[in-house]
Amino acid sequence: MARRRKKRSWFLILARVLSIVFSPFYLPIVSMIVLFTFTHLHYLPWLYQFRVLAITYLFTILLPTLLIKVYKEYHGWKLFHLSNREKRMVPYFISIGCFLAAYYIMRASHMPHIMSVIIVAALLVQIACALINLLVKISVHMAAIGGLTGGVMAFSLLIQFNALWWIIALILLAGVVGTARMMLRIHTLPNICLGYVVGFVTTLAVISFI
Repeated sequence: MARRRKKRSWFLILARVLSIVFSPFYLPIVSMIVLFTFTHLHYLPWLYQFRVLAITYLFTILLPTLLIKVYKEYHGWKLFHLSNREKRMVPYFISIGCFLAAYYIMRASHMPHIMSVIIVAALLVQIACALINLLVKISVHMAAIGGLTGGVMAFSLLIQFNALWWIIALILLAGVVGTARMMLRIHTLPNICLGYVVGFVTTLAVISFI
């Protein structure tokens, strides 16, 4: 019995680590890296690429993470408190505001259209999750992975590169992260599936047609 409890505790620790490492805020920056790796944009000066990645990191990862942390500490909440659907709305608004700021800066800096499209896709995924959250709980982690899968598929169709192994890896990753979220009892299987579908469809549509 003790060995079984110890084994379960290790699985829970691993599940928490996976939830932290694969944060839902990583969708835009990973998409930018894919863009700079597989498209003609890899010919851009590396300082320009660094500037784009820095802006993306600042406004879609660092700033929303810090602001949500401040919000949680102000209310004296732990991470598990945000599993409550009603308490997730302000973090949604924070992330949406940060993503809007990133989009505004990119447009004001006259960066290539495809870069701002990535931010728009991530922004619309956040908005869709926030609206759905008013009715039913949804996994933002899975929406991000679904969005990344949809984004890679869209890029592979637009610029004609073989993304089969990327897509397989992302689907496997989705299974691992989804299992971790369910092990932590933060989400149910319907929450997981709904998040993945919303992220995938939204990002695929935005990048393909905008």
